[in-house]
Amino acid sequence: MAGKVMHAVQYSKYGGGAAGLKHVEVPIPTPKNGEVLIKIEATALNPIDWKVQKGVMRPFMPKKFPFIPATDVAGEVVEVGAGVTKFKAGDKVVANGGGGLAEYAVAKQSLTVGRPPEISAADAAGLPIAGLTAYQALQTAGIKLDGSGNEVNVLITAASGGVGHYAVQLAKLGNTFVTATCGARNIEFVKSLGADEVLDYKTPEGAALKSPSGKKYDVVIHCTSGIPWSTFESNLSPNGKVIDMSPNAGTMWTYAKKKITLSKKQLVLLMASPSSEKLEYLVQLMKDGKLKTVIDSKHPLSKAEEAWTKSIESHATGKIIVEP
Repeated sequence: MAGKVMHAVQYSKYGGGAAGLKHVEVPIPTPKNGEVLIKIEATALNPIDWKVQKGVMRPFMPKKFPFIPATDVAGEVVEVGAGVTKFKAGDKVVANGGGGLAEYAVAKQSLTVGRPPEISAADAAGLPIAGLTAYQALQTAGIKLDGSGNEVNVLITAASGGVGHYAVQLAKLGNTFVTATCGARNIEFVKSLGADEVLDYKTPEGAALKSPSGKKYDVVIHCTSGIPWSTFESNLSPNGKVIDMSPNAGTMWTYAKKKITLSKKQLVLLMASPSSEKLEYLVQLMKDGKLKTVIDSKHPLSKAEEAWTKSIESHATGKIIVEP
């Protein structure tokens, strides 16, 4: 598709939020060796997208400006680069690629998986970062999703969000008792995902993370920030662990302290990594009806700023989707 142009949304410097996004016409990218070109049908936003814009990955990301953000895309392969053997033009796929706020994007064959016709582009697009993060957290916790093993008491914070809503569903495939936190408006929603008990995080009990049934947590899947270690520690079982999705300077210090003191209660810092094998597993769970994407809202690419602002506000229920 050399020489043709597409609509895209990009930013040219750090900062600026939604106001920093600009609508442009740029050349459609050409897939390189081992890459596929995808005509995008849906793109899912993740907090890391606007955090990169804020500069949290500086100087590593973006590699250069101007930059087209968003990594999680689903659509149809329209062209393949040299060395691509798994896909051909016309294949429906989901990928962890880049440049997702556009009509077309390239992705590595190694980070792209097929998408069955039963799964919509919007539903699939939510999986690459949020779904995989939830899955890898449960793997780190040693929870087997076939239901085997001893029952594990799990706390999932921010359970109505992108990662959290997948984590609840996946945890309940294992032998678990799930306590979850969310805002009052989402309590029934989180229960519908399978949570055994739900806390309103704004109540005294919710802020203290106290299990209504008096359980101590073997594992905490921590999908938000701003909760001190002391609040977790008093609610953990003797060998309990907190798996933190958003490490910062404070959690890094706590992590080091727990390691040095050989504490049985541990803080685990999770940096999820892309994996086509694990993504295929999640797609299969979705096909089998064992996992679903809950969509907070859909926005046209022409109004990508609205989606960006909604993501920054951090109150979405499920995933925020942008469609060309």
